[in-house]
Amino acid sequence: MALGPRLELRQGQGLVITPQLQQAIKLLQLSNLELEAFVEGELERNPLLARDEADHEPDAEPVKADSEPFEADHIPGEAAEADMDARADDLYDSASPGDHATGDAGPAAAGADAGGSVDWSKASRNGGSFEGEDGDPRENHARELTLAEHLAEQVAVAGLTGPERVVAQVLIDAVDEGGYLRADLAEVAERLGCELEFVEDVLTVMQGFEPVGVCARDVAECLTLQLKDRNRFDPAMAALVANLELLARRDMAGLKRVCAVDDEDLREMIAELKALTPRPGAAFGGEPAQSVTPDVYVREGLGGLWHVELNADTLPRLLVDQRYHARVSGGARSDQEKVFVSDCLASANWLIKSLDQRAKTILKVASEIVRQQDGFLAFGVEHLRPLNLKTVADAIGMHESTVSRVTSNKYLATPRGVFEMKFFFTSAIASSSGGEAHSAEAVRHKIKQLIDNERAGADVHSDDAIVDILKEAGVDIARRTVAKYREAMRIPSSVERKRLLKETA
Repeated sequence: MALGPRLELRQGQGLVITPQLQQAIKLLQLSNLELEAFVEGELERNPLLARDEADHEPDAEPVKADSEPFEADHIPGEAAEADMDARADDLYDSASPGDHATGDAGPAAAGADAGGSVDWSKASRNGGSFEGEDGDPRENHARELTLAEHLAEQVAVAGLTGPERVVAQVLIDAVDEGGYLRADLAEVAERLGCELEFVEDVLTVMQGFEPVGVCARDVAECLTLQLKDRNRFDPAMAALVANLELLARRDMAGLKRVCAVDDEDLREMIAELKALTPRPGAAFGGEPAQSVTPDVYVREGLGGLWHVELNADTLPRLLVDQRYHARVSGGARSDQEKVFVSDCLASANWLIKSLDQRAKTILKVASEIVRQQDGFLAFGVEHLRPLNLKTVADAIGMHESTVSRVTSNKYLATPRGVFEMKFFFTSAIASSSGGEAHSAEAVRHKIKQLIDNERAGADVHSDDAIVDILKEAGVDIARRTVAKYREAMRIPSSVERKRLLKETA
């Protein structure tokens, strides 16, 4: 066969991601603070971009969406440019795995999308990246963990159930830089829709975390936790901790009387107290605490409906300065100047369209999350439903990677507190009766309840017995899964539990 150069024409499909589409994908996964910094940079770089300082009022007539059973109002910050009337149905899904495009993946005109507010009836991660978008790798320098991050890592391995982890995260948010819990447990229980004893049990677990003494509610409790850790909390030391005001007044006679010790013992006890750490969280410097600004508000409306709307304060308002564009384009003489003006106009138009679509996509995902998890909003943490990215993606007609990007670093402000969107996604366990699946966290909670209600004797359940009980309740679960959940919650086997119950009986 002769060798030589030749021309061949082949037709095929391939994934082509334009720089504009890369920008749109990057915008979707940015937090509101990162987005603000990005927009500031674009305002400095592009002379045709300007802030829209005009006050935006909601549209008088809501726009009906053909494919969604809710009303779409005006999105705060939406651009008012005539050439932006055509809306992309989903800019981001054009680059989702499994989809293919040839040439420039431009947005297609579509009908009205989800808008600024959504009412739902109560009855009813960051994925992927592109080369060069993460910035200078030297900026990703190592830093010390903050106290909140340190506690969150321990929660992840503490074997807590899903509802318990929710309570733990709320308590972590209430821990100050010194390591003290600054929250009223009764208010936390009321806000999360659970019993006070449930919150107290979670706090007891967290008070066993490192550093010792963390999550105490006052100095006396902080010192008590540290003394118990050292096995030095005897009755005399308990009396000393309970009378710290006498120690502050240096009333040694009063301390000797209440502690029933002599001078030498009292000196040793005071020396032990001085060796403790009154601010266990002070060892964690890290970043200063920052308040979370929610991206979406969820409020309870009239007639038992949930009202979902974007936070207008987190949405940048931009427009193309058409007057300035007309002036500079008319004054452009060389080809280089004309190309520069043309590129700036195209970049500004695409950024505004990307920001608009980002807002609509966030609202779509948040609305579906509220639809799926309305039980949690209405009745509390025990009613979290199993939910995954695919369920939400299929419901709103998007790709899982798009939903993953939306749920990263985006927050919902609900009547039960502020939660990151990804918090609402939980794994599922099939139902033995063929009905609705059960949340894995709810199943863990049921296992823990069964074991907590055990008594000495025949009431101690083996893993096989727990499987049978759960199957009668409609939960299809294997024995090894029960054992895995039990060990993750640091619960001993039935043999060990039976022996412990007999010893304490």
